[in-house]
Amino acid sequence: MANLKEIRNRITSVSSTMQITSAMKMVSAAKLKKAQDAITAMRPYADKLTQLLQDLSATMSAEAGSKYAEQREVENVLIVAVTSNRGLCGAFNSNIIKTVNAVTSEKYANQNVSYVAIGKKANDAFKKTGKVIATKSEIFDDLTFDNVAEIAEMLMDTFVSGQFDRIEIVYNKFKNAATQDVMVEQFLPIVPIQKDETVSLDYLYEPSKVEIVEQLIPKSLKTQLYKVIRDSFASEHGARMTAMHKATDNATELRDQLKLTYNKARQAAITNEILEIVGGAEALNN
Repeated sequence: MANLKEIRNRITSVSSTMQITSAMKMVSAAKLKKAQDAITAMRPYADKLTQLLQDLSATMSAEAGSKYAEQREVENVLIVAVTSNRGLCGAFNSNIIKTVNAVTSEKYANQNVSYVAIGKKANDAFKKTGKVIATKSEIFDDLTFDNVAEIAEMLMDTFVSGQFDRIEIVYNKFKNAATQDVMVEQFLPIVPIQKDETVSLDYLYEPSKVEIVEQLIPKSLKTQLYKVIRDSFASEHGARMTAMHKATDNATELRDQLKLTYNKARQAAITNEILEIVGGAEALNN
């Protein structure tokens, strides 16, 4: 059994850790509320914009198709991995890294795969491959639509120029504070939508359908990427809050166990001292 001093030191260490994890939990909870409100408010707009674009695109002829919808033989693939800049958020980052590795080795085993790392953890994981063409870790310092739009424009330019034939995004979709779903979504080319023949929407176009779609597609892609990063941002704080909650509970349980061990050790030490005194007294009497 460890001596009393060692147990006291461990109790002090665990108590300090518990205070830190509890504080981090409260900070993440506050940030989660703001991030959750942002993604909840944005989703209806993003979904409606995507639906409108799909309805318009489904009625267009192949000749009038967009350059962002061009289907090519897939040789060069770009995977955008969205992680966080910091750890202590459970399996949030490792799930993304595992999924990206699985997509690379299984889905695109015969293609040339490169990466864009959004988040320091993604950059740390994939920079050793030498195929990270860009790192956008600073985006979380000022997460605005304009800053995300610059990344989206860079991705669109690489596709239109023919540098990459397909671009996919891997990220955590926010479900609730305790649950995040890893998503793999094709960013470019735009996935062809099969028009539901039972649904017939009659639009009046001004100036023209082609011009409207050409303006909507870049805006929709920028909005899609902004929603993805917002989803990941909210998921990160939810995952960190949950992880720190569990860490605090574990630290509390360990501290209580150590206190019990300390009390038992202290009682045993006192008992031994009493026995030694009594034994000494009896020896003197004899």
